[in-house]
Parts: sequence; structure tokens; C-alpha cells
Amino acid sequence: MKTLLPLCIATALLAACGQRDTANQPAATDPAPPAEAPAPQPAGATASLQPTEGNTATGTLALTQDGNGVRLSGTLRGLTPGSQFGFHIHEKGDCSAPDASSAGDHFNPGNTQHGNPDGDAHHAGDMLNVTSDEQGNARVDALADAVSLDGGQPAGIIGRAVVLHEKADDYATQPSGNSGKRIACGVISAG
Repeated sequence: MKTLLPLCIATALLAACGQRDTANQPAATDPAPPAEAPAPQPAGATASLQPTEGNTATGTLALTQDGNGVRLSGTLRGLTPGSQFGFHIHEKGDCSAPDASSAGDHFNPGNTQHGNPDGDAHHAGDMLNVTSDEQGNARVDALADAVSLDGGQPAGIIGRAVVLHEKADDYATQPSGNSGKRIACGVISAG
């Protein structure tokens, strides 16, 4: 029995040495971990501005969600060369009146005073003036902060209008910055 016990122990030790440690290694048939799906991108929108009666301003703008606001970009044509123009989002998506008065007032869901969009108090639809070059074209890259392309939100702008005015917004005169007549208007459409 004295020789049998050491022989059993030796056999057990040899058997243990031949086994692989598989506890910390993945099996060959384990699937790869799932890749993370990319975050959904907000849908874009467009606004095709058409001239109001007696004016020539036109252009198409692309609208994209940008942080807490919406970026508007594109080119406007048919403007008075070397001038500035008030540029706003208006509350109604209706450009049918000859003077675009059907677009209503500036979009203002927060019921605030009109002002400079770089300042604290301003309408959600207030944006910086657009400036035309010597050929009467204006490259637009504007940010409307605190608005959204989500039509289900109070600050949603799908179905509202972008309006270009005949002169610069002074950012002070209430309720619309003394920017004059509406010279172009376009409804904001998803897609």
C-alpha cells in the first residue's frame, strides 16, 4: 500500500500537467462582441426662398441640427450688392401673401424680446444679418440657437418659414429690428 499511494499521486500530477488552462481563454466558437450602432443623425431640412412681389432674391438653404440649434447654409442671389439684410425664422410656414405677411411674426416660443442672437435676450428665430457681395450674392452660414428640426418639440421649426428682409436688423427695435419689407420667403421642409 505504501507503493500504491505514491504511484496514484504521481499519476494524478502527471494528468494535471497535461491539461490546458482554458478558463481565461475564449472558446473558438464564441461570437465577436456586437459593434456599437452609430448614433442616429437628425434628419436635415431645406428652405427654398422665393422673391416676394417686386423683388428678385432667391436661394436654397440646407438646415442641419447643430448642437442646441439649427445651422442654415447656402447661397442667396438677386440681392442689392454690398448690403446687409435681416434674416429670421418666422412662426408660420406660409409664404403665399405677395409680401409674405402670411408667414407671421418672428418665431418666438419663449415670448422674449427681439435682440441680437449673440446676446442673451432674443427671439428663437433671430439670426445675424446676411451680407451680400458686389455681385448681389450672399453666402449664408447662420446658426439659429435654441431651435430644433424635431417638429414635435415647442422649438421645432419644420413647417415654419425663413424670411429675408430688405435692410439690416438693428437688433434693438421691437418687435422685429426695423429690418423693413420681406423680400424673400421659404417654407422649411423636412428632408
